[in-house]
Amino acid sequence: MRTAKKQRPAHSPELTVFCRQVRKRSLENKQALGVLHRNTLTANVMAVLRQELDSMVRCIFLLSISDRRYRNRLIADAVNGRQWRTPDGKGKITDRAMVELSSKLHGWTRNVYAFGCGFIHLSAFHDYPNKDPFDSLTPEERNDITQYLRSYHGFAMDSATKFHDIKRVLPGVFDKISSNLECYLKALEEDPGLTE
Repeated sequence: MRTAKKQRPAHSPELTVFCRQVRKRSLENKQALGVLHRNTLTANVMAVLRQELDSMVRCIFLLSISDRRYRNRLIADAVNGRQWRTPDGKGKITDRAMVELSSKLHGWTRNVYAFGCGFIHLSAFHDYPNKDPFDSLTPEERNDITQYLRSYHGFAMDSATKFHDIKRVLPGVFDKISSNLECYLKALEEDPGLTE
């Protein structure tokens, strides 16, 4: 006797486009990261990691919203290039607010995101061959990065570890963020509250 195959819920056209956009960005990020890492362009590797983390943070934020109409509105806004706004439409949803929320789930997110911003924006971090970016971290920031690398990548980082020492684990960091991102996208797709 055949059992019926579980049907995935049909989701809104906007969610289909949103997930397609995020997955395309992630694929391009993975390809770019490989090229950049092979050519030892570490600042750009960090910038790509930060982009992938940005996608993950946005998906976590969407999943945290229990008001499905509001969540659908944000997804439609993302697809149509509009700024995300608060439920009343009066305020903007900031990157900071999304990062803070994701940090409640993943304690490392805030500091890794902030560290990555140093490579997105022109900063002293771009002088990393001469001035180690880790030297500018607070003990809390360094501890969060240390804990993350130890827990998820088996990398033993201590107070003597320099930025150039972590280069070899950066592709693994990307893969971990990317796989988490895919899980969040699937959760969005499988949420019955987001069906038509």
